[in-house]
Amino acid sequence: MDTLQALTGILLKAVPTIILLLIVHFYLKAMFFRPLQKVLAQRRAATEGARESADAMVKTAAEKAAALEAKLRQAHEAIYQEQEEARRKLLAEQSARVEEAKRQSRELIHQGKLELEAETAAAKRQLAATVDALAEQITSSLLRRKAS
Repeated sequence: MDTLQALTGILLKAVPTIILLLIVHFYLKAMFFRPLQKVLAQRRAATEGARESADAMVKTAAEKAAALEAKLRQAHEAIYQEQEEARRKLLAEQSARVEEAKRQSRELIHQGKLELEAETAAAKRQLAATVDALAEQITSSLLRRKAS
């Protein structure tokens, strides 16, 4: 019983301490922890917002980079097409020049053949005329030898 009375005395003395602790608890909760939780929540929201904003910026930058790469690819393709067209045009011009040179050389060969044939015919006529004159000289020279 003494223990119970002693315990009751201790509890009665502890009641003001318990009440004081409860007051301090609710005071700290209202004045310190709630504002601290609000600040932490605001920070978390700001961090999440900044993170979302950064993610959106990264996504936008990636889309812009992809668009620029596509434009760059298109520009390269256009340049390659222009180069290919210029190469085809140059090849066509070269082929035309080669064909023109071949035509001119065939024409020159044909003219050369005609000139050669004309010169050959003239030489044959000249030889025929010379042959007749030489034949007469040889004949007269032989006749003179026999006569002498």
